[in-house]
Amino acid sequence: MTLRRIAAFDFDGTITRRDTLFPFLRQYGTVNLIQAAFWTFVARKPQGWRESLKANTLRKIFAGKQLQNFEDDGKSYAYTLPSLYRDDVLSMISYHRDAGHELILITASLGCYARPAAEELGFDHVIAVELTSHAGRLTGEMSNRNVRGSEKARRLRDWLGSSDAEIWAYGNSSGDKEMLLMADHQKWI
Repeated sequence: MTLRRIAAFDFDGTITRRDTLFPFLRQYGTVNLIQAAFWTFVARKPQGWRESLKANTLRKIFAGKQLQNFEDDGKSYAYTLPSLYRDDVLSMISYHRDAGHELILITASLGCYARPAAEELGFDHVIAVELTSHAGRLTGEMSNRNVRGSEKARRLRDWLGSSDAEIWAYGNSSGDKEMLLMADHQKWI
């Protein structure tokens, strides 16, 4: 069996210099963000504040929206992101790509813009937050759990399957810790 060589990168704060989700969501109206924060504040939060806020915000903004418009908005937004990329991390991505390593982007960002951004950067695979849809309209619900913390590591393990792999992992926050700990080579950005 051939040993796979994998380079796993977080997106926000690792490849980019700042968060990308909030600016994307803001284009759908600040009032939606405020209402979602209010309802999160007053409601029961079985998943914790951060996870509940994200779920409520996505539900408030996207429930009933056309899937194709959402994907188009994500693609348009992705083309604005290169000005946020960190040159040092772009060099690391190039190094791994030139070495023939498989590049995987693992992020709590929305797939609608993470996928086109990753494609432009030469990534082979993307694991991101995806929203469910029915009959061409978004439900506002995440198709899986938010891709951070232990979920990020679990999703990477699921993607690897039973493959033997040497893993390089890059991240910048506590949400990347578990992914970095499972790697053979860890780099905190």
